[in-house]
Amino acid sequence: MLDYDRFMVAADFDAYWDAQRALDRLWQSPADWWRVCILNTARMSWFSSDRAIREYAEDIWRVPAG
Repeated sequence: MLDYDRFMVAADFDAYWDAQRALDRLWQSPADWWRVCILNTARMSWFSSDRAIREYAEDIWRVPAG
């Protein structure tokens, strides 16, 4: 991977590293960490595996859901 990364496994490693360091800094502030966690949970939309499979079937696979 150092000479040739055919599948671009490490193509976004710098962005990953920067994001991880930002999370490391956030973790050092418990109040900020909890705030971000709670907001992330509160902003999450409803999830259902049945709904997700139905949407994949209709929108991506073009298979009528039955």
